[in-house]
Amino acid sequence: MKTRTERDSMGELQVPASALYQAQTQRAVQNFQLSGLTLPVGFIRALLQIKQAAATVNQQLGLLDSKIAGAIVKAAKAQLADTDMQQYPVDVFQTGSATSSNMNVNEVLATLAEQLTGLAVSPNDHVNLGQSSNDTIPCAIHVSAVQAITRQLIPALQHLQAVLISKSQQIGHIVKTGRTHLMDAMPVNFSQVLGGWQAQLAQAEHGVQQQLQQIQALAQGGTAVGSGINADPRFAAAFCRQLSDDTGLAFRPADNFFSAIGSQDSAIATSGALKTLAVCLLKISNDLRWMNSGPLAGLGEIALPALQPGSSIMPGKVNPVIPEAVAMLSAQVIGNDTTITLAGQSGNFELNVMLPLIAYNLLQSISLLANGCTALADQAISGFTVLEDNISKALARNPILVTALNPLIGYAKAAEIAKQAYKQQRPVLDVALEHTSYSRAELEQLLDPARLCEGGNAS
Repeated sequence: MKTRTERDSMGELQVPASALYQAQTQRAVQNFQLSGLTLPVGFIRALLQIKQAAATVNQQLGLLDSKIAGAIVKAAKAQLADTDMQQYPVDVFQTGSATSSNMNVNEVLATLAEQLTGLAVSPNDHVNLGQSSNDTIPCAIHVSAVQAITRQLIPALQHLQAVLISKSQQIGHIVKTGRTHLMDAMPVNFSQVLGGWQAQLAQAEHGVQQQLQQIQALAQGGTAVGSGINADPRFAAAFCRQLSDDTGLAFRPADNFFSAIGSQDSAIATSGALKTLAVCLLKISNDLRWMNSGPLAGLGEIALPALQPGSSIMPGKVNPVIPEAVAMLSAQVIGNDTTITLAGQSGNFELNVMLPLIAYNLLQSISLLANGCTALADQAISGFTVLEDNISKALARNPILVTALNPLIGYAKAAEIAKQAYKQQRPVLDVALEHTSYSRAELEQLLDPARLCEGGNAS
């Protein structure tokens, strides 16, 4: 590999000749050969947007030469238009402030700015002017999360809800056996089942939206410890205005920079809202798997779309692959939340020192959930069919329907009828006809599954 010599405050170092980054990034590449995982592209793009906005504001404040500022902005725009992730090779598991990643972006932009102007552009003195890794990285966590939630997760979550509403309009009238403890219970219709899922998702969306408001507050301007040393007092507010203009999203300075830098409470709370959504998707996925089970020896209430062969040895087997995949990604998100929680505990005095770990896991959770919502909507829920024959047979023999007679004949008498119907494998209506004074017509009305879905007392 061809190399070139670069220098930083610790001395000279050989860097790949084709690399846009410089010595500090190379030191990080050599020091942190731990996982092969790098920070997500969304996080790198957030850093690029931060540097672009900072250069613009520093020029406006008269702190940065207009030619150098213009070159930094142009370099950032070029990388945002075509982000070359090979130029951002630093491992996730690095220094806890992610200083290496901050300097990685600073160095790439400095190199590009020099190529554009022929001027000497410093990663520290120019690109990083008025900033510290300690406020820039927390800022990038928030900026990248806000963009991912706004542009990926919320649309996908709303799409899934829309598909559920549409599906309910198609099949909502069909009545099936309800289940509690996985055992037969009173009947429900598909409108109620799908409506329950949609309400869960709406509540989860509300939780995410609430946290979105919190993470729009940024640490930028607090610099090293929260005091704002080496930053113009006007910088924080001007920076947020510029970044809002650049991204089309509303950002504001944090109310307290010491809190925004020393803790990651907003990211932790956001992860908690994502975990709630993951639990919701896991519940829906498992319900789909149960209803799809069979086709002969399971519940066999629905048939999910057949997407691929289900076995390497059993011909004809088809599995519920999308709900299984979404269940797994939900488990990953729940695990990510635990990781983020533990990382959040590492706020030591004026700085949290697990920032890159929080960034990686938070953005992965958002991406997984967005993809999971879309997959459930388009590859499972929109295309499943209801196996009405199976449903109606089980419903007619459901002894729990006798619950509707409790107000008329009492719990004990109803229990006797249910047990006999189950033991003799007969419709509960036939057994009730033998043990009550009600006519068949009356019992057909009292035990009508569709009416029972509406609730209320027998009359």
